[in-house]
Amino acid sequence: MNDQHSQARHFRSLHVPGEPLVLVNAWDAASARIVAAAGARAVATTSAGVAWSLGAPDGDALGRKAAVDLIQRVVAAVPLPVTADVESGYGDRPDEVAATVQEVIAAGAVGVNIEDARHAGGAPLRPVDEQCARLAAVRAAADRAEVPLYVNARVDTFLRGVGGVGETVARARAYLAAGADGVFVPGAVDPETVAALVAAIPAPLNVLAGPGAPPVPELARLGVARVSLGSSVAEAAYAVARRAAEEAFGTGTYAALADALDYQALNELMRG
Repeated sequence: MNDQHSQARHFRSLHVPGEPLVLVNAWDAASARIVAAAGARAVATTSAGVAWSLGAPDGDALGRKAAVDLIQRVVAAVPLPVTADVESGYGDRPDEVAATVQEVIAAGAVGVNIEDARHAGGAPLRPVDEQCARLAAVRAAADRAEVPLYVNARVDTFLRGVGGVGETVARARAYLAAGADGVFVPGAVDPETVAALVAAIPAPLNVLAGPGAPPVPELARLGVARVSLGSSVAEAAYAVARRAAEEAFGTGTYAALADALDYQALNELMRG
C-alpha cells in the first residue's frame, strides 16, 4: 500500500473506538523499521525523540527543515502509513504552520499531531481562537494537496495542569470544528477521566500511555481509539546508553548490554 492517498484513507480507518490503534513512536529510520517488523499497523514519530537524536531539545527548537527531513527518511524506511509529530507546527502564524504541513505531506506522511502548548513566554496554552486558526490553516493545506491528512489535535490541558475535563472538551470541540479529525489528550490516563473524555468528545480519542497507565485492553474497553507511547520509548533507549556508559566507566563491566538486538538481525532489517 504505497500510494499516499490509499495510505491516508487506510490510516484514517484504523481509528476505531474500542479497537485502538497502538503507536510505538519512532525517532529515526532504524526505530521505525524495528516497530514495523514487530507488527505495527502504522508508524508515528515522537517530536522529543527526533529532536534529541538530532541534538536539539523538544519544544519547537528543532526547526521545520530538520523535522521534515527526518519524516521523509522514516516514510522511506517503512511500507506503513506514517503520522508525524510536528509539535506546534514550527511557526507562529497560521500560514507558517500550513507551510510545515505542506512539506510534511510532500515528505509522504498521512497524519500530523498539532499541539496547543506554547513553548515560549505567555500562557502555557494558546488561546482557543488562535489554535483554531492554526488548525484551519492545516486543514486547508491538506485540502489543497488533495491528501486526506489525519489531523490529530493535541490538547495539553492535563499535561500542563491548566484545565480539567470541561476545558479539555471545550477545546476539543472547537478544534474539531476548525478541521481536526481526532483529539489527543496526553496526561489523562485515569479510567474515570478517560471515560468522560470518550463520552464528551465526538471524535476518536488518543491517549498517551506508559508505565502506570491502564493496559491497552482496558483503554479499549473505555472506548479509546488510539494509544501512543510518545517519547517514552526513546527515553528507555537512551537510558540503556546511560547505564552502559556508567557501568563501563565505573565497574568496567558490560551487563547493561546483555539484551541488545542481534547485530546481524538488525543489519538485515536495515537492508529492507
